[in-house]
Amino acid sequence: MKSLATTIVKKLVQKGHKAYFAGGSVRDLLMGQDSADIDIATSAKPDEILALFTKTFEKGKAFGVVSVLLEGQEFEVATFRKEGKYSDGRHPDSVTWTDDKQDALRRDFTINGMFYDPLTQKVIDYVGGQEDLKKKIIRTIGSPEHRFDEDKLRMMRAVRFSARFSYPMEENTKQAIVKMASSITEVSPERIREELLKILTQAHPHQGVDLLSQLGLLKVILPEIEMMKGVEQPPQFHPEGDVYIHTLLVLQHLKNPNPGLAMSALLHDVGKPPTFVVKERIRFDGHVEVGAEMAQKICRRLRFSNKETEHICKLILDHLKFMHVKQMRKSTLKRFLSQERFEDHLDLHKADCLGCHGLLENYEFCKTKLEELKKEPIPKKPLLSGHDLIRLGFKPGPLFEKILTAIETARLEGEIKTKNEGLKLAKHKFLSSVQKKNLKHQDKKKRPGKKK
Repeated sequence: MKSLATTIVKKLVQKGHKAYFAGGSVRDLLMGQDSADIDIATSAKPDEILALFTKTFEKGKAFGVVSVLLEGQEFEVATFRKEGKYSDGRHPDSVTWTDDKQDALRRDFTINGMFYDPLTQKVIDYVGGQEDLKKKIIRTIGSPEHRFDEDKLRMMRAVRFSARFSYPMEENTKQAIVKMASSITEVSPERIREELLKILTQAHPHQGVDLLSQLGLLKVILPEIEMMKGVEQPPQFHPEGDVYIHTLLVLQHLKNPNPGLAMSALLHDVGKPPTFVVKERIRFDGHVEVGAEMAQKICRRLRFSNKETEHICKLILDHLKFMHVKQMRKSTLKRFLSQERFEDHLDLHKADCLGCHGLLENYEFCKTKLEELKKEPIPKKPLLSGHDLIRLGFKPGPLFEKILTAIETARLEGEIKTKNEGLKLAKHKFLSSVQKKNLKHQDKKKRPGKKK
């Protein structure tokens, strides 16, 4: 990645242009971390970039951004630019080409505003980024209110970087977010969702969520999570504290979660506040069902896909089933373990346990059973089909599903193995006496008669 990016820089420099690595890749380089991608900033205009490289496409030519493809890797190459006002709170009204210093001054945070020359191996820093890296602090470039007014999503980005690196925010930056938090609603739900998922899937997601709360952003984008605060739980099961604290601990115990798993961890107990009651003890009757309904509304609000929404809600609905895995019938357990993306269910259960009592007996039990299931997987093809049932004398209808499910349950329980055994069970259990008599009569007709 770095060598390919250096090749692009070298080619631009050879044609008389300035060209540097830019943004987060420079920050990561100085922190000794690998960068997922390397962006390049240059004095070359978009048309000059397009003419210089063989494989390119215009990613945002109006903003000076061209994508260069090299050996299957994509690199964003952007012209040094200065931006006008942000009337829509996201895009500048105008863009003019400028020098590297002015380009640096338009960026969001000091640690993201540096350049690096891979040919001379020197850092070009007009914004004090190196100093703030040493101080381990998140600070906007210039006025915080001005930077956030340009793009309100930068408030969430500040939280993301602060949590990811465990760097505190500079006081003026923090106070600007507190003052402007309510304006985050000006950002599209899709962009809020993507930034939230970045917070949830990076290092220290629990710190990110808590910082969103401290700065007043969480109550605007996810008031349902704020409602968890102060909601007590039965201490015998949750010695860690209230629902909010438990949720943060669950997030802390996730290891490299995918977006769906991370979001389900955040929302897995969202149904507890509205179902809180005190009877013989604190109870949250029906909180998984209520929570799944609430999660569905939240996911729709944040424009999650239908498929991901369904997965998140299924994780929430099923997260208490692990309490009963040792008591489940063989067939029920096999179906539970064999459902799509079950590894997410298992990871959520583990984090849920580690976020309270710390007992992992049911987790280990499921892991063992999964290994057994690999040796004897659930057959993909069912023993019987609807055509088999019709031949037995059944009429198509709702009963078909009940019969076929019963046959497969018996198969998973080890009670039957062959198709003939399935047919016998269907006849014995579901055919009426009249149907059985008619079937017997039909069988006699089919047999060849004795010769006289």
